[in-house]
Amino acid sequence: MKLTKLLSFNLFILLVFLLSCNNKKSASIGSSSPVPVIFDTDFGPDYDDVGAITLLHAFADSGYINILATIGSCKDTLLAPALDVINTYFGKPDIAIGIPYGKGIFIPCMQHWNDTIVHKYPHNISNQSAKNAIDVYRKQLSMQPDKSVIIITVGFFTNLAGLLKSGADKYSQLNGKQLVTQKVKQLVSMAGVFPEGREFNVEKDSLSSKYAIDNWPTPIVFSGFEIGSKIITGLPLVKNKTIQNSPVKDVFRISLPFYEGDKNGRMSWDETAVLIACKGISPYFNSVKGQFITFNDGHNEWKNDSSGNHKYVTFKRSVKEITETIDKLMMHQPVKNNR
Repeated sequence: MKLTKLLSFNLFILLVFLLSCNNKKSASIGSSSPVPVIFDTDFGPDYDDVGAITLLHAFADSGYINILATIGSCKDTLLAPALDVINTYFGKPDIAIGIPYGKGIFIPCMQHWNDTIVHKYPHNISNQSAKNAIDVYRKQLSMQPDKSVIIITVGFFTNLAGLLKSGADKYSQLNGKQLVTQKVKQLVSMAGVFPEGREFNVEKDSLSSKYAIDNWPTPIVFSGFEIGSKIITGLPLVKNKTIQNSPVKDVFRISLPFYEGDKNGRMSWDETAVLIACKGISPYFNSVKGQFITFNDGHNEWKNDSSGNHKYVTFKRSVKEITETIDKLMMHQPVKNNR
């Protein structure tokens, strides 16, 4: 009798242990699922966007994120194929690509890196065949779990304003603001100057910037001009002799000598937004909570508010540490089993 009770008790303990292990395993799998990300970029006027999308692919290959779409916010004639070159190089040619239809900001690529990589590297899309950015946003958001998507914008707010103004369609019966509210976890933006100033991404399509930021329904994290301007990257990539036939290296090889001020590397505004979106604020930065205030002329101010829905980041780690982190990520190479 005692032996039977002992065996029953041991069996019960074993069962509890197995269930506990299974629950821990399930929790681990759930917590480590890649975060769905949409990347919105003014791919063309500057080339820190190329560094940023490289970080994006590095984090995707490490399992942190799942890239749903790469969307352009400018009217560059090689916008879609240049994005496709980078996605294809990193073994992800099926990532959705969108471009703005109708009006938009056009600023030529002075360094001519975009036509170089489009001529040299494989791609399967043109601006003419690319989808409308708003359609891509609505389709991708509609398919994701609620409150799951992180949007990263490192360019103009043209698409985000258009998304908020969009109506119900074949992808969702929700209007744009309702869809963002339901599906988006947060927006991470390279934009603004803190505590106040005038910055390129906000200023160039200032009315869209004001509309999008004033009406955005989820938390927004801003990495301001003053952050990326101190982080100078790209030269280690150019000097790396083992990396060959890389469109990312070609972009920086072509562009760094173009301006005297870039001879030691390029300011890394856009890369910081990707770093924050994929790894969080706290590993590298502190944050200030409040409200980002925009004006029609592109000027921005900041109001501290502990209950505000916005944050801007300040340095926590040294500039040197963050620079080394970004430089290392920018040398990420395609994972063989992705190609």
